Amino acid sequence: MSEMLALEFMRNALIGAVLVGFAAPLVGIFLVQRRMSLVGDGMGHVALAGVAIGVLTGTQPVYTALIAAVLAAVAIELLRERGSTSGDVALALMFYGGIAAGVVLMSQSTSTSAANLTGFLFGAILTTTQGDLIAFAVLAAIVVATVTVLRQRLFAVANDEVYARATGMRVTTLNLTLAVLTATTVVISMRIVGLLLISALMILPNAIAQRISSSFAATARWGAVIGIVTAVAGVVTSYYAQTPSGGTIVLILIAVFIVVAVASGAYHRFQARTYPRVERHDHEHGPDCGHEAIPHGDHVDYLHDGHRHAAHQGHYDEHHPDAHEHQADHVSAKGPR
Repeated sequence: MSEMLALEFMRNALIGAVLVGFAAPLVGIFLVQRRMSLVGDGMGHVALAGVAIGVLTGTQPVYTALIAAVLAAVAIELLRERGSTSGDVALALMFYGGIAAGVVLMSQSTSTSAANLTGFLFGAILTTTQGDLIAFAVLAAIVVATVTVLRQRLFAVANDEVYARATGMRVTTLNLTLAVLTATTVVISMRIVGLLLISALMILPNAIAQRISSSFAATARWGAVIGIVTAVAGVVTSYYAQTPSGGTIVLILIAVFIVVAVASGAYHRFQARTYPRVERHDHEHGPDCGHEAIPHGDHVDYLHDGHRHAAHQGHYDEHHPDAHEHQADHVSAKGPR
């Protein structure tokens, strides 16, 4: 390990992995909430065209890729917002237009330039320069700060856009902000995992976190932690195994997802057998039951006999009055909603 850390390019790679592993899941969680998990791939294809422009013109590819991705993100979001085209069609335009432009521009490049483009496609974290690192750090700081400030509004829009608009939120502005954040995250991550694998680092940490979390906030925190740990683990593994860093990071994420999915499934089956069950519930809860209603995550609990009762898909969960997590000390009993 000390030998690896003695190398400047590995120190740069590890710092880059931490930046990307932290920022990418923070943006990706809103894409998961909106069921737009593949939008990062589309922006990655557009960023490829921007990279090609930068390589051909001798400009820093990070900046040309950022401009291309942001412009595409804004255009697609405006098309979707105004109903000119559906979200799927807009995403397809981004996919195919970006990759087509990238291929055409690559054909005009020299063999050396083509090799550089390959690094952006599949990731080349070990070639990350100090200039790249500074640019990535600035962009990552902007992404994290923006998400931190707007997280509640972004969640409201991602969860129910119609309701958010009815409450007076500037939905269009927030959607455009999320689109720009996604484009920025794609550019930050392109040296780490590559433009063709970028969605994995935005989506998979959150998919894993959802298996072990019971709230949106907890999922966001765990997603960031998982993103950092797996990105660093992927870089270290790629150094010793002599494998591409991007593919190694994604394979580690997939392996972790499989392990967590199997373990959480077994745990929930064990829980289901552990909870005492009865055939009936001696009272029902609802808006007219007369008991105090307490918002709890994505549902409502009713305060009754010193406990909070919550109806969940054909059974009731019983929480302590000060419970904050869905799993906190509950006993299930079958009964009507």
